[in-house]
Amino acid sequence: MKQKSKVEIYTWDTCPYCKKLIALLDSKGVQYTRYRLDGDEEARDKMALRTGGKKSVPQLFINDKHIGGCDDSHALEEKGELDTLIFEN
Repeated sequence: MKQKSKVEIYTWDTCPYCKKLIALLDSKGVQYTRYRLDGDEEARDKMALRTGGKKSVPQLFINDKHIGGCDDSHALEEKGELDTLIFEN
């Protein structure tokens, strides 16, 4: 499948949920832009503007639409909807 969507993820390097979400995206061959927020509160505040106030990581965006965190992304994967968002939009 050819990726048709822009994918962005906000992470911390030591976050196990971030690693889990990255592993999911990598297993699908998804190309994404990764923003590492480790210790950068200004960048975290900018992310919070995009998420409607959420400051937890990871946060996934597809085509500038906020998808959510690790659990949200894996729930979409279990329903078969994550591929639709990434590869068919």
